[in-house]
Order: sequence, then C-alpha cells, then structure tokens
Amino acid sequence: MKPAVRRARGASRLNPVDRLTRDAAILGITLTEPDARRLLLQLDELAHWNRSFNLTAITEREAMVTHHLLDSLSIHAHLRGHTVADVGTGAGFPGLPLAVCNPQRRFTLIDSSAKKVRFVAHAAERMGLTNVEAIHTRGEGYAPPAPFDTVVARALAPLPRLVEFVAPLCGPDTRVLAMKGRRPDAEIAALPATWKVEGVRELAVPGLDAQRCLVILRR
Repeated sequence: MKPAVRRARGASRLNPVDRLTRDAAILGITLTEPDARRLLLQLDELAHWNRSFNLTAITEREAMVTHHLLDSLSIHAHLRGHTVADVGTGAGFPGLPLAVCNPQRRFTLIDSSAKKVRFVAHAAERMGLTNVEAIHTRGEGYAPPAPFDTVVARALAPLPRLVEFVAPLCGPDTRVLAMKGRRPDAEIAALPATWKVEGVRELAVPGLDAQRCLVILRR
C-alpha cells in the first residue's frame, strides 16, 4: 500500500525547488536554491539506485519529498553540538538532508547494510557534501574517538533496544533524538533506569498526514 500523502494547497502550482523551499520554511529552515537542488538530487540518485537495489519502499516522487526529505528536516532545530551520528541511516535519512542544512556540523552516517552505505557515500559525493562520513557497521559495534554531541535514529528500533545500539556512541552530554510515529509510551516506560527522557516533541511535517514525534533521551 502506498503511503498516504496530503497534498498541500498550491503544491501543484510550484516547481519542485520552490515547493521544497516553502515547506522547509514551515519547519523553520531557510533553504537556498542550491541546497534545495542538492536535496532533490539525493532523491534522483535514490530513484536511480532503487532500480537495482532495494533501498526504499517509497518510490512516488511527492511521497519521497514528504516522507524522506521533510520528515528528516523536521528535527533540524533539535540538533546540538558539532558532531552528529545517524544510526541506521538506511538511504541517508535523516543524515544527508540535515548535513545539507548544517554545513558547520560533522555527520557520521552508520548502517549495517553495505549497499546502503555505498549509496550514502555516493550520494554525499554527488551532492558535494564534505561534512559527511559513511560507516559500514552496526551502531553498537562502532567505537568513535570521542562521544558524539547528538545521535539521531529514525524508526530504528523500540527505545529499550535503541539505547543499546547507541550507547557506545554516547557520553553524559550526548543528546539522543529518536524519531517515532505515535508517542511510544510503552517503550518509554520500558527504558532502563540509566536513561532519562528529556522530552517528547510532536513533529508537524508539511504534507504528511500521519503522526510523528521526537523522543529526546540522555544517558
């Protein structure tokens, strides 16, 4: 079943760059035209690679913009610090869109799938991103030289399992941003006592008629 997409009023009258720029502004992000084109180039590359590799189940272009690009950008305001890890990045979401909008930050995109990491490295190069490193490993198997300032994970695993994955990447000041659909109260209640929830924020993604929330965790 294809994901439901709510068409924003006037979307059909805007070209893709203007539509993405407008919707990013709703999220509080000012996109330059070159950056909007970089984001759309990621989708072009993803569509091309997806013909040979199963990188995403979302193939309709408008749904890709909403469910991948805008969904990724919805957590932009919650990033902290200079170094960001994206665990279970898949085809580069949310890491690559966030890297476009945060050139001053360093992004390490981690995934256990070799083909997805190859795509991420390729897409980063095509997009001209110099602040991205793609790592082929499991999150719990990666030992960074220093804890990351922020760790993001998009629909990776239930929270009790997710914190096991990201624990080696975290120090006492690391902020973990877990992107979820509905508020996961049962998962929050099952978190180990060594982790605390700093907040749960509702995310409003332009054009997406589905619940999204962000669980902010700290060790």
